[in-house]
Amino acid sequence: MHIDVDTIEQLADYDNILVVDKNGFIMFYDTADLNVLMQLGVRPEEFMGKRVTELYKDLNEENSTVMQVLSSGVPLIHVKQEMTTKKGDTVFSISSTYPVKEDGQIVAAIEFSTRSFTKENIHHLDQFAKHKVYRKNNTIYTIDDIVTEHPKMKKIKEKLRNISRTNSTVLLYGRTGTGKEVVAQSIHNLSSRYAQPFISFNCSSVPPNLLESTLFGTKKGGFTGAEDRPGLFEQADGGTLFLDEINSLDMPLQVKLLKAIEEKTIRRIGGKSNISLDIRVISATNEDPDKLVQEKKLREDLFYRLSVVQLNLPDLAERKEDIEILVASYIRFYNHHMNTYVDSIQPEVLECFKNYHWPGNVRELKNAIETAYNHVSSHEITMDDIPDRMKQQQAPSTASAKRTTNVTSIKEAVEEYEKSIIVETLEKCGGVIAETARQLRISKQSLKYKMDKYELR
Repeated sequence: MHIDVDTIEQLADYDNILVVDKNGFIMFYDTADLNVLMQLGVRPEEFMGKRVTELYKDLNEENSTVMQVLSSGVPLIHVKQEMTTKKGDTVFSISSTYPVKEDGQIVAAIEFSTRSFTKENIHHLDQFAKHKVYRKNNTIYTIDDIVTEHPKMKKIKEKLRNISRTNSTVLLYGRTGTGKEVVAQSIHNLSSRYAQPFISFNCSSVPPNLLESTLFGTKKGGFTGAEDRPGLFEQADGGTLFLDEINSLDMPLQVKLLKAIEEKTIRRIGGKSNISLDIRVISATNEDPDKLVQEKKLREDLFYRLSVVQLNLPDLAERKEDIEILVASYIRFYNHHMNTYVDSIQPEVLECFKNYHWPGNVRELKNAIETAYNHVSSHEITMDDIPDRMKQQQAPSTASAKRTTNVTSIKEAVEEYEKSIIVETLEKCGGVIAETARQLRISKQSLKYKMDKYELR
């Protein structure tokens, strides 16, 4: 297909690009704002492989510009159409459609278009106009990013499809690096809220005195220096708010959080009126929620409100059969995101990975592959390319043999023992440094120093 310069300038005014094969089945679709698709009654992934005449109620072989071009081989330039969506709304379209030929035969068609709604229907779009499009709604993960063959994880994936249909609160429990953020984003992108924002916040990342204003916002004049600023609840209106490490909130703030979730309203600090919200809350903790309630770190009533649905994510050490397929998926990922191509991995590396205890879980495995990409000197990942801590932590029998063979002094023996105790406690505490330090009865600073010394992070 040849398009001259003047035509290219005209095409720059169009918002959408559609490519179909010779039979009218969609191969590619790109649009400036996928929120509009919600009003068409079609999800983004449903476009692929669908016949173009299925997109609107009144579109057929005769009146479809795409089907006409496929039949005649003649371009249709700047054609105005009026179509009816599956929801009964009227859409106006202006499009230019061109045949794609190979050896004189029509093999595809490409259409550039702009669509607009009537005044009667435009109110449907108001709520979506300010938000980002699908896959640009502050998320980077979908359910396809949950790679597993493990029965428990497969069951969790199956549950996500049902959970996404409701607006119930969800509590995710899993140790650091088990993929809580991936699961939360998957729920959002499977739900009807996918075109709305996904707001993620780690409750331990902000000083306690700033948490309330961060969550609920501020009203100008409410206190010295206060400005009108929406909090995370307002930013997530219409979408999903994901609160990680929920147990980091102090008790007074937990009370306010409970009230906001139950009543679906918030009040900015310094504000005088309530703000109603349409929001789904997903929360997460890397500590056992039942234990948190028992230890009075999490209010019992808030726990019940947050855990209408509770999902417990297994450690990678519990699903080691997933290591090989996870490695393969990360290699595919980094082959596209780094200036290095890898097509294989040494069997010794996979065996090493299967013997390793993975205190950092799936996140640590992904980071290990990224580390390998920074060291690899061929198209194969070798033992020389992976982090030293993984080579040092082999299966118990191998580790014992290495200690017997390599330790040549009391100092080395003591250090080796100290290192093994730290590794064991880190694994027990899910990689949480504060809890590990508490159990070892040393300061966090001392623990971090020793972890750096033994290359454990």
